[in-house]
Amino acid sequence: MSPSSSAEQQIITLEGRSLTKTYHTGAVDVHALRGVDISLYNGELVVLLGPSGSGKSTLLNILGGLDTPSSGRVRFRDTEITDGDESVLTRYRRFHVGFVFQFYNLIPSLTASENVSLVTEIAGDPMDPAEALTLVGLGERLDHFPAQLSGGEQQRVAIARAIAKRPDVLLCDEPTGALDSETGILVLEAIERVNRELGTTTAVITHNTVIGEMADRVIHFGDGHVVSSERNASRRAAGELSW
Repeated sequence: MSPSSSAEQQIITLEGRSLTKTYHTGAVDVHALRGVDISLYNGELVVLLGPSGSGKSTLLNILGGLDTPSSGRVRFRDTEITDGDESVLTRYRRFHVGFVFQFYNLIPSLTASENVSLVTEIAGDPMDPAEALTLVGLGERLDHFPAQLSGGEQQRVAIARAIAKRPDVLLCDEPTGALDSETGILVLEAIERVNRELGTTTAVITHNTVIGEMADRVIHFGDGHVVSSERNASRRAAGELSW
């Protein structure tokens, strides 16, 4: 049983209640979220499964303070995020949330270490960039530029950048979506190690059902709703997955 299966898991780190999101495009209203309730518990690794267009990314952006809901509330520990102005959202994103996206968004002219340093320079209690890169298996790639790294290595730099500020929550949107299976598993192993060694509450969005096997809990998403939530009896190691 993983450490995150202990009683501490019942402490809610981040939650959304009755979340809706409607986009107005001309005469058409697109309902991306339709009353979502979700809780992320301290130290757990959650996989959100669902097809493209089901609202997963919209939900992640709202939970991470990158977007605001049309209605509903987001609460981080004892703080109501939806009550705050832009400065509250900025502080929340800067000090408490790490993001990993499908595309790496590294700056080509900076080395791996320098890309990570962009975050550590504005964080309150940052890791040394070399420590963060070592944690994701890139301790020997500190001075390499993105063009000198494979896609999987670039994504692991992006993970190192996200976790170097020691976030309370790590939100990953299709982190293996642009990678082949073998490379994707290396990325998942890095996410798994961050969750295990740092105790970072982690949510991974994917349409790949196999990835759900590495989670404490799998939340199925569809048409803007949480369809179901199930707890795995045990977590399968990312290195054992294949697709």
